[in-house]
Amino acid sequence: MTRFAPGTKERIRSLIEVCRLEEQYLQRTDSRLFAIALTPSTIESLPQNDILAERVDAFVARFGRLQDTLGDKLLPTFLILMEETPGAMIENLDRAERLGLIESADDWATIRKLRNRMIHEYVKNPSELADALNAAHEYIPALRASLEAIVQRISARLSITD
Repeated sequence: MTRFAPGTKERIRSLIEVCRLEEQYLQRTDSRLFAIALTPSTIESLPQNDILAERVDAFVARFGRLQDTLGDKLLPTFLILMEETPGAMIENLDRAERLGLIESADDWATIRKLRNRMIHEYVKNPSELADALNAAHEYIPALRASLEAIVQRISARLSITD
């Protein structure tokens, strides 16, 4: 049986809890935001529509936070638990794909780029922002599936039930 550093299980439980909360908040915001079609003309109305603007802001923040926590914290922690050395993000994503934790490392790279597109295109280009938001919306199931796959593997490895 592998021995883990003191506090390892607590840290992992905390990371899982944070990811689950972030996923729940993202899902709720996603449901409210995408109750309407997000088109370039809808996005052009943001300066006059505070509710929509706040939903877009919340979606962008929550989407980014979940993918950051999964990719930058939980995945490297998982790799350490598997007695591997985490590497650069693309290496970690390639390893996660080979382990069946994510469907596609390329899709995850796209997910990571979407956050930047949503932030940088926010003010300049309604069409680009609408495209990025809609693409991010389509990737939420992939984020959720990755979270579940990682949690299942960690739970089995550490006998954690959440």
